Amino acid sequence: MAALGESYGRGAMTNHWIDLKNADVVLVMGGNPAENHPISMKWIMRARENGAKLIVVDPRFTRTAAKADLYAPVRSGTDIAFLGGMIKYILDNNLYQREYVVNYTNAPFLVNEDYKGPGQLDGVFSGFDAKGRKYDKKAWAFQVDDKGAPKKDPTLKDPRCVFQLMKKHYSRYTPDTVSSITGTPKDKLIEVYKLFGSTGNPNRVGTECYAMGWTQHTVGTQNIRAMAIIQLLLGNVGMAGGGINALRGESNVQGSTDHGLLFNTLTGYLPTPSASLIDLKAYIDKYTPKTNDPKSVNWWGNRGKYITSYLKAIYGNTATKENDFGYAWLPKLDEGMNCSWLNLFFKMYQGKFEGFFSWGQNPACSTPAASYVRQAFGKLKWMVTVNLFDNETASFWRGPGMKPEEIQTEVFFLPCSSSVEKEGSITNSGRWVQWRTAAIPPIDQTKPDAEIVNELYYRVKKLYKEKGGKFPAPIVNLTWDYGQKDKDGKLEKADTHLIAREINGYYLEDVFDKSQTPPKLLGKKGELCATFAHLQADGTTSCGNWIYSQSYTQKEGKVINMMARRGKNDPTGLGLYSEWSWAWPVNRRILYNRASVDLDGKPVDPKRVVLTWDPDELDKNTQKPGVWKGDVPDGPAPPMGSEKGKYPFIMRTDGMGAIFGPGLNDGPFPEHYEALECPLQENLLSKQRINPAMSLKIQEELGVDMAKYFSCDLRYPFVATTYRVSEHWQTGVMTRHMPWLLEMQPQMFVEISYELAAELGIKGGDKVTVKSARGEIWAKAVVTHRFKPFKVGGSTIHQVGLPYHYGWQFPADGSGGDSANILPPFVGDANTMIPESKAFMVSVEKAKV
Repeated sequence: MAALGESYGRGAMTNHWIDLKNADVVLVMGGNPAENHPISMKWIMRARENGAKLIVVDPRFTRTAAKADLYAPVRSGTDIAFLGGMIKYILDNNLYQREYVVNYTNAPFLVNEDYKGPGQLDGVFSGFDAKGRKYDKKAWAFQVDDKGAPKKDPTLKDPRCVFQLMKKHYSRYTPDTVSSITGTPKDKLIEVYKLFGSTGNPNRVGTECYAMGWTQHTVGTQNIRAMAIIQLLLGNVGMAGGGINALRGESNVQGSTDHGLLFNTLTGYLPTPSASLIDLKAYIDKYTPKTNDPKSVNWWGNRGKYITSYLKAIYGNTATKENDFGYAWLPKLDEGMNCSWLNLFFKMYQGKFEGFFSWGQNPACSTPAASYVRQAFGKLKWMVTVNLFDNETASFWRGPGMKPEEIQTEVFFLPCSSSVEKEGSITNSGRWVQWRTAAIPPIDQTKPDAEIVNELYYRVKKLYKEKGGKFPAPIVNLTWDYGQKDKDGKLEKADTHLIAREINGYYLEDVFDKSQTPPKLLGKKGELCATFAHLQADGTTSCGNWIYSQSYTQKEGKVINMMARRGKNDPTGLGLYSEWSWAWPVNRRILYNRASVDLDGKPVDPKRVVLTWDPDELDKNTQKPGVWKGDVPDGPAPPMGSEKGKYPFIMRTDGMGAIFGPGLNDGPFPEHYEALECPLQENLLSKQRINPAMSLKIQEELGVDMAKYFSCDLRYPFVATTYRVSEHWQTGVMTRHMPWLLEMQPQMFVEISYELAAELGIKGGDKVTVKSARGEIWAKAVVTHRFKPFKVGGSTIHQVGLPYHYGWQFPADGSGGDSANILPPFVGDANTMIPESKAFMVSVEKAKV
């Protein structure tokens, strides 16, 4: 969602699962919902029942493809070329929704004269520093007027406007060129482009569903940006049946990132502070964007309210104005420090860590170059694993190639409860936060995660109090008021309802709206906050996560767990179900929904009315005429055409959907680069073969097989990708222990085409060896028509596929094989560092008996 701005949440759906039924065209690319997200497939099929068309673009003919109206094969790692061709087709055939593009995107903005694109600079953008592998982005900035606002050309004719620069950039992505890169037949390309491009018509709408097939690339962020540009051009963002929808791989992945799981964000996507930001003012000044445009909502301008309320939530009464609300106690990153997944194991392999918590995960099987990750564990002093079952991480020391007598790592295994044995919320891909009660109590000696954390916190805090330490304040000052305490001050049991209330936030004093005369009372001291719009920067409110404010609130003195609601009213008929659970933010079901109306607030598509503006009805709060009807509006301001109207993309400083994205590390427009490992000696589009801004620091510093990579190498001639099957879950820790599931998918396999099998003399069921520069695994050959050879640059390219659910630890007899993640390269996306697991090079040969 990068093209939509610094969005509310990383990877969140703009829409939601049920809304898929409202689409006229569904594009599935980078995912396989029929097998991996069956609930989403239910709603896709509902759309088809209503006359919608399903397009599937995938290297493999999946079960989703089997239900498609149109299937197009594509070589892994070439999605940007495919989508860039679609952008060109839309522009060349005037399929874009002009009023939307002019009024709701940055297409009219003028870019600095110094900016040049890859077509002019042999594959890189202006400002590239080859030695540092990074860009100086000054040339990517917009031209501004004397008030500091971007200059615009609403005619879209100025050669320096984003629209014209985009046309120039994608003019190189001709059908012949794209077909030669992707291996997609030219006629299939045109068919896909024409069908999805038809949703630029105001009475048609298209949606896109993606998963790890798009993200796990060195250009993963730009894959999604390319699709976001398409959706902005077609006017599909903010619409029912539209948007860009991430198919999250687990039912609470969205919730985990919402609540600060990533190293670079606190809860609610507040940036993690760096050490150079010495006080709260410096933090707020750096991370609070400013605008002089009165029509821009610039919602991140409220950052000071959210970070202050967060500090009050975690440090309580000890956080005061005098001590900067405890800002100094927050953990800080060093400048330029990157603690993403790959870097953690890189540093661990170098011996830079003493200990490691592996909580609800199995990195010995989920991380690329997994054999070396297992070796990294052997350089720790201690490791704690929290899981349901023993696994390859917990038992790494006795795995293949390991010498237990030489490993000093002390491993502690803490058995935890499963999701059905504990109460709390989950947040699904569509941002719906649903409360679950426990079905059964915890089994035997297992504990829910909250109880394990509670035990750890009490003991760590006690040690700090008794023995001191270098910096005890961050621990000893934490609030921990989640239930009754025993005589020693330890919680007897963590109450998840109290945790949820702290996340929602409280009024710590009577809070007034001082803009009104007389000031209006917003909330009484001690009550739960009604909305994040009430949060304050002066310490009078607390909130553990600003986007969750209103999730557990109270009205007229009655406390309401909004997440536990189960109302089934759907007055719009669109499947919003606004009384079922609660969606962040403020129960909004479709993000950027004010882009679904014209400048006067009238729905662009009268068949699917998300919002409409009634200029005559009185607003209940202000008693002034003018209200939005339908979904919760993305900001209460009147339509853009009115005097007090606001731009619809409220999370962006300029208020516009970003077709041109100058904030990314690897370019303001998505550009096709090959994967780190690919079958080609050169990029068929330019002289720059791989993403110039991807980090190769690990490869340069480590100097072991873990960091090796090879392209166009006869030893590794085939493109490989990894994926999931319906019968197993992630690395298989939960599902491999279920005999009925293991029976259906008992062991590692590799899918290969009939054509490749004939070349290699392999038959279905043969045991084969699959090798890469990082290692090798055995697999059973599945010879199938699901893969077909690609014609790329005049040559035949073969692709194979492997599931990543297996590991040596279980089945105990080793009959399941080992992890496919032994094979992929140890490299990540230029913006997020997500590993490139979906396109790499391997060999396949019959196993030696």
